[in-house]
Amino acid sequence: MNKPTLVVLAAGMGSRYGGKAGLKQVDPVGPSGEIIIDYSVFDAARAGFEKVVFVIKREMEEAFRATIGARVSGAIETAYAFQELSDLPAGYEIPAGRVKPWGTAHALLAARHQVREPFAVIGADDFFGAGTFRALAEYLRTVDPESMDFAMAGFTVENTVPRRGHVARGVCETENGYLRTVTERTQISLDERGQPQYSPDGGETQVSIPVGTIVSMNTWAFTPRMFDEMWAQFPQVIDGMADPLKGEYYLPSAVDVLIREERASVKILETGERWYGVTWQEDKPFVVAAIAEMIRRGVYPEKLWNEGKP
Repeated sequence: MNKPTLVVLAAGMGSRYGGKAGLKQVDPVGPSGEIIIDYSVFDAARAGFEKVVFVIKREMEEAFRATIGARVSGAIETAYAFQELSDLPAGYEIPAGRVKPWGTAHALLAARHQVREPFAVIGADDFFGAGTFRALAEYLRTVDPESMDFAMAGFTVENTVPRRGHVARGVCETENGYLRTVTERTQISLDERGQPQYSPDGGETQVSIPVGTIVSMNTWAFTPRMFDEMWAQFPQVIDGMADPLKGEYYLPSAVDVLIREERASVKILETGERWYGVTWQEDKPFVVAAIAEMIRRGVYPEKLWNEGKP
């Protein structure tokens, strides 16, 4: 049985919520000061993940270790990886004037020296629910570590759209329980009846998305082979960037290449969970209320970390 690791992409943590440096702007959503990432690590530890690797910016390290790291390290082995702009294939240099990170696939590559076992990857800003981590852990425990048999936690679109505002999601096409394609849709919202819809032009035109459609929340289960595949793809991605100062290497794009080349399979793990996130500051009261209700139902204790143990 494999002992899976959780990789948390946290280098951009809080950058879209408040716009300040450091971690001070990341407001708690739990009654004892917990933030969303606490619940993810708590759920992962309960599901059987034995290690967590946080991918962060190097300048965040001291604050991250003193806050989040100090809370979770008593419950699960904790390590850190640093997303560096200079982490490029041989022969490549940072384009003059570039300050923007290289994207989610590049962020995951930062963990390649820390992870040698099957692993899951999630974003730091999203609440995925305990069932998501159980499904990921169950899959990773038995997957062949040398294979290209991957998986993705699938969420139904209606369970991933906030009550107000709009979001971007990867809308999935599936076949026999496996992922075929992911198409990025922006401006996804709910109409007055709760029907998911998106705007293809960013204007008034709205196209319905059928209830039950699976979307990607960038929540994946990989074997270590994925690191080699992404690193091999990276030079071609850089060469193909229309804007070398702003182009990015996205994780879904890396997966899509492998599916199209029929070199990897991606099983859909339907979790039945509802996503919560604080995309905008106005979202916070809804997340706080949802977690309070889960605490009332006994899903989580009122104080998440009890002497560092879940």
